Amino acid sequence: MTVMTRTASAHASAATADEGGSWLTTLADWTVSLMDTIGPAGAAIAVGMDNLFPPIPSEVVLPMAGLAASRGSFTLAEAILWTTFGSVAGAFILYLLGRWLGADRLRRIADRMPLVTGDDVVRSVHWFEKHGSIAVFFGRMVPLFRSLISIPAGVARMHWWKFGLLTTAGSLIWNSIFVMAGFLLGENWHIVEQYAEIFQTIVIIVVAVLVVWFIVSRVRELRRGRSSGTAPERSGSA
Repeated sequence: MTVMTRTASAHASAATADEGGSWLTTLADWTVSLMDTIGPAGAAIAVGMDNLFPPIPSEVVLPMAGLAASRGSFTLAEAILWTTFGSVAGAFILYLLGRWLGADRLRRIADRMPLVTGDDVVRSVHWFEKHGSIAVFFGRMVPLFRSLISIPAGVARMHWWKFGLLTTAGSLIWNSIFVMAGFLLGENWHIVEQYAEIFQTIVIIVVAVLVVWFIVSRVRELRRGRSSGTAPERSGSA
């Protein structure tokens, strides 16, 4: 085990003793071990998993790549390039999933779900066709959305090269910031963890509020439709 891995393990042990353990610290420990074993490709794998499994925060994974670079396991440029490659690869998997689903299939799925109609899918696709470029670029810098934004891009059939360029640009900016933070902070990388938890919690709260707002608005809409004798039509209904 290298000094870098021992350092991460020491932080994990301290967290366990003082706070009962943190799943983010455990994740960081695993990430460092992965990078220590297979080099910068491990950083790409960890960041790619962040795209496929949004609860894994890149705000913790990326600084660990910077820490590894500061320890000399690989260069800072390699850390940034490999993490960006992992981000783009993970995003394209979800993009292809969106293309496979397609708008028609999603409309049929939506029509079978409560509080959602096929028209919601149509409106979302139209919105994405107008504002998709901005959404993909800036979405790469928002927790949770950095993963989810790839699916509507595929559903709207955004040109793959355009999606790739926007995803690469947004990911490169975001990854560089956090990799550099880990590189400069070194042994104090866990400072980023504290702010990452706060940042992710804020985003989750905002998303929860928006979901509640949508549900309340849709329920009121359905009640008004019933009281007036009309109701939102399901797409494809006779």
